[in-house]
Amino acid sequence: MADVILLDGGMGQELVTRAPEAPTPLWGTKAMLDHPGMVRAVHEDYAAAGATVATTNTYALHRDRFEGTGLEGDFERLFDLALGEAEGIGAKKIAGSIGPLVRSYAPGTHPDHDVAVPLYAENARLLKDRVDFLICETIASVAHAKAALVGARTAGLPVWMAVTVDDEDGSILRSGEPVMDLAGLEADAWLANCSAPEVMGDALDALKTFGRPFGAYANGFVEITKSYMSDKPTVDKLSSRRDLGPEAYAEFALSWVEQGATIVGGCCEVGPAHIRLLAERLQQAGHQIV
Repeated sequence: MADVILLDGGMGQELVTRAPEAPTPLWGTKAMLDHPGMVRAVHEDYAAAGATVATTNTYALHRDRFEGTGLEGDFERLFDLALGEAEGIGAKKIAGSIGPLVRSYAPGTHPDHDVAVPLYAENARLLKDRVDFLICETIASVAHAKAALVGARTAGLPVWMAVTVDDEDGSILRSGEPVMDLAGLEADAWLANCSAPEVMGDALDALKTFGRPFGAYANGFVEITKSYMSDKPTVDKLSSRRDLGPEAYAEFALSWVEQGATIVGGCCEVGPAHIRLLAERLQQAGHQIV
């Protein structure tokens, strides 16, 4: 039996269900201004469900994502708001989330290394004093991984790397590069995230060879559609699966633990009910949630 770190689930999709407005490209960010306390309530629900890590609502906080939104002057303030919403909610650890530059799932849009590194480093600086570790999420290419890791390392904290893989072949990144091409990058933990749960096992087969703690947290989308890859995408371009309730998701996550994963949780469309049942199932199987 294993000690398992239980991450929380998706933040953005939970906010979509709770906020009255239609989604916008920065819906999860603007919620902190329009609905103070809503992000905190999501964090609290995940902690009550058994999650031991609270992941900050800073995934989309990037300078380039703010251009033309009218929120440019609120950039650092929003980091402070997001960190405040995650503090004191009962989780054992706080993970500082750093999402992709420009947009998710689109490796071809990632900036050149020399442009990207200082942008990731700025986010790491704004997070470092109030989190336990950094988690660079939804990494779609080797170039993305290298830049995010170099930038995040400037904070002097442990850095976890979470890669998004092809929804039909989990052995390759969304860029088409093999997950194995990441071997040798010195992250403190490796995860697969925001991809179909059916392919996470293939990703873990590669990640478990890296000599670091590893795990997975999948999404509940039918697919990442081409329309979502457009400029300034919103989640109404995506649809949720009807066959991935808490029981089905727990079965997937338990299979990852059987592969040796010691970190599991959920991404988009995986909510508190999923995490609650997953916690129960892990304990019933004899694992200890840490």
